[in-house]
Amino acid sequence: MKIGLIFLSALLGGDLSAIAAKSPNVIFILMDDMGYSDVSCYGAEKVNTPHIDRMAEEGIKFTDFHTAASICSPSRAAFLTGAYPQRAGLYMGINQNREAHWFLGLNPDEITLAEQFKQQGYETAMVGKWHLGKEETFSYYHQGFDHYYGAPDNMGHNDTFYDGREVVYEDTPLDQMTNLYKERLVKHIEDFTRSTSSGQQMPPFFIYFAHNYPHTPYKAGPAFAGSSEDGVRGDIIQELDWGIGEVLKALEENGVLENTMVIFTSDNGPLKQVYSQPYSGTKYITMEGGHRVPFIIYWKGTLQPAELDVPVIAMDLFPTLSELIGAPMPTDRVFDGVSLMPLFEGKPIARSSDEPFYYYNCENLQCVRVGDWKLHLPRTTEQLPFWSMRKQEEISKPRLYNLACDAGELNNIAALHPERVSQMMALAKATRLKLGEYGQRGSEQRPTGTLFPEVPIVSNHSKDWDTLSDQEKGRAKTRFVPRIK
Repeated sequence: MKIGLIFLSALLGGDLSAIAAKSPNVIFILMDDMGYSDVSCYGAEKVNTPHIDRMAEEGIKFTDFHTAASICSPSRAAFLTGAYPQRAGLYMGINQNREAHWFLGLNPDEITLAEQFKQQGYETAMVGKWHLGKEETFSYYHQGFDHYYGAPDNMGHNDTFYDGREVVYEDTPLDQMTNLYKERLVKHIEDFTRSTSSGQQMPPFFIYFAHNYPHTPYKAGPAFAGSSEDGVRGDIIQELDWGIGEVLKALEENGVLENTMVIFTSDNGPLKQVYSQPYSGTKYITMEGGHRVPFIIYWKGTLQPAELDVPVIAMDLFPTLSELIGAPMPTDRVFDGVSLMPLFEGKPIARSSDEPFYYYNCENLQCVRVGDWKLHLPRTTEQLPFWSMRKQEEISKPRLYNLACDAGELNNIAALHPERVSQMMALAKATRLKLGEYGQRGSEQRPTGTLFPEVPIVSNHSKDWDTLSDQEKGRAKTRFVPRIK
């Protein structure tokens, strides 16, 4: 393992409780469809990302980080709730133009990271893409955020841009998006760090910056058009990096860089495998390329540089940041992550090396990982969500890979390890009962947020919705108004 020396240089003896007393600011940067090798510090050769690289060089760079889903909505739910999307009830992709799902979203009863920060007296803001339910019931304002700015949906679903509840653009100017986000982030930093008229400092802040790029459609700003060796996509990657550099500059100019933790990652893998090297697969599927993405934690002057291959997951963010700010973990629900804070003192996290990680694709449990072993489970075409049907196939027998020597998942060695296959199949069977499977709810699944509790919640297959009668569809059908572009 590449575990460098990590210590909390600002604290004598590495007293973690003293960190919470400092009330550090936190900026969580979440890219959209950015793959493992999309930035220079993770292997990109046709783009330059000096500011992201700086965070990796001066912070902690993780090489074995996994998101909880290979598509947007469930992945975001996991980051914000600390639970598998299946446990939090939001395993489907939310699309306001889809009759079967427009009335669904992240349940308001879920406790989000923003609510943890609010509990500790933080000012909270979100900039960017929400994608956890379009209806007011599921709004970011009901999930702990004081401020909102951005385009909350996939541009292909709805290209409206908001400042609070006010529509700024009916059609978001794609070539201005990164600059608009940069300007608002800088404004937030300036506003949140100014003194009051009486000389009192403002409360600490938490900003969730969920950029819509490099998810399509995209367009580079004039200053970056043609700047890379990788076409328009490369241009916007370089513009994203510039925007992040401006945010770091604003933190420094306002005197809070050394009291701000910045986290950088992506919601899932890219559309093309060239951006997920050396791993196979892309967004939409459960090969490594769909789930393994960059993950960097940067805190100048506090966290010392290190590169870690400790396996960490999206659900670790909730307990990590809760401990960072001294917010108690809620005791009325189950979480699926652990705090990464011990790593900052060079200690192991509270997760054994053989604890399984489960790769779900919508409702379908498709893989189990234990240590370096990854088992692809048998699956039928019926179980596949529609978004992966052209990218995945039926599997009649389990397939076993060892990621330590086969990162591309190319050499099926199930026949050589029948006992291990049997053990991992048993884990999958038990987990399906708890977290569900295609067409069945699990015993530990929390309720999906819905406007109409009487309407059935189906999978992401339109055929499953089509089998319902109009009476069963009820208000979901009669009140459905798709957005016409």
